[in-house]
Amino acid sequence: MTRRIPTLETERLIVRELSMDDLVDVNAVLDRVHGSDTSPEGRRPWLQWTVLGYDMFAGLEQPHYGERAVAMRQTGDIIGVVGVVPYLDTFDRVPAMAPRAPGRATAEVGLYWAIDPQHRGRGFATEAARALMEYLFTHEQLGRVLATTGYDNTPSQRVMEKLGMTIHRVDPPQPPDQFVVGVRENDLQG
Repeated sequence: MTRRIPTLETERLIVRELSMDDLVDVNAVLDRVHGSDTSPEGRRPWLQWTVLGYDMFAGLEQPHYGERAVAMRQTGDIIGVVGVVPYLDTFDRVPAMAPRAPGRATAEVGLYWAIDPQHRGRGFATEAARALMEYLFTHEQLGRVLATTGYDNTPSQRVMEKLGMTIHRVDPPQPPDQFVVGVRENDLQG
């Protein structure tokens, strides 16, 4: 048995595992997303770790934490990444996440997305994140997913809303990218 997340297809996109052949393309996309200038060789260890993770998690019969390529269905061009990230934090101040023991951290599953600025504003982040979220809800029977962002990242907050997440604004102190927390409970029929 394998718990490897398969390639997911939407109307316009393919969400698939990254490969080492994607190094130059995914590096260029991530540089544009983050406004950085990382050489492909500088990003190679991250991609090697990501690709190795697909096999390692599958061997543990667990879905893979990490990024997946978001590619255009018609051309195969990579326009971003979407992924599953672990969150270990004390989400005490998020009303939808009543703590079992106040002040204790909980392990949560989060969604991550980053779309090339050249392709933003066309719903690609929502489409890719929704495909991954629905897979996790339907096939992995995940109870909920989170996403976090900063106060000023209104595009990500709109993606959260389109994904059906309840948005919570958390006052400092909190890590800067976790001032806004989106929570979506699994209401899909498995």
